[in-house]
Amino acid sequence: MTADARPAFYALRSGGWRDYVTLVHPPYTLWHLSYVAIGAGLAPELQWGRFGAVIAAFFLAVGLGAHALDELMGRPLRTRIPAPALSAIGATSVAAAVGIGISGALLYDLWLLTFVLFGGFIVVVYNLELLGGRFHNAIWFALAWGAFPALTGYFAMAEKIRPEGVLAAVYAFLLSLAQHRLSREVRMVRRHATEVTGTIVLANGGREEIGPETLLRAPEGALQILTGATTALALALVLLHL
Repeated sequence: MTADARPAFYALRSGGWRDYVTLVHPPYTLWHLSYVAIGAGLAPELQWGRFGAVIAAFFLAVGLGAHALDELMGRPLRTRIPAPALSAIGATSVAAAVGIGISGALLYDLWLLTFVLFGGFIVVVYNLELLGGRFHNAIWFALAWGAFPALTGYFAMAEKIRPEGVLAAVYAFLLSLAQHRLSREVRMVRRHATEVTGTIVLANGGREEIGPETLLRAPEGALQILTGATTALALALVLLHL
């Protein structure tokens, strides 16, 4: 067993209300909502009503819906939330997010329906690993949880796609690839390793024992720093419009 048996560094002790907090993946949900804010903040004008609706839709789809569906697939967070409850959270959250998106498209721009259709499709197919799991990989993760939120945030404000919106999507795509690579190593140690042993022999003759914390320290530290950095950038761009 690893020294820290939690399935994620942000996971609370299993049971009761704590499972529902853990289910939201707080730092990662904040990270991916920041992409929406970055895209919106780069638009020439930030429409506050639209911005609130887009943030709400992504929180429902990603923070609740996607994570509930993911927990149905093998209980990676080891919560005790009943499967019917996870199914209900996933279905109602995604449906509500799609409803917000359709309403926004009818009110502002029908091209938003393209984003709604893609978002509704990928959140279900990715997290339930449908279609043979061909959409469940690093590239689709970066597209769905990085580039897509940033581009949607930009288009919802600007009602067009301009170079700065595309570059924001590229930024979010690349940063999400880094997140995926770092978190993959962390998940392997926390959720699958039963023992981590070894020794690092230093040039000066010193020796350092290898344990789970040796493999977790750098990637988890980087993930926490990147969460803070992305959130700070999002807040800065949004505050520019006050």
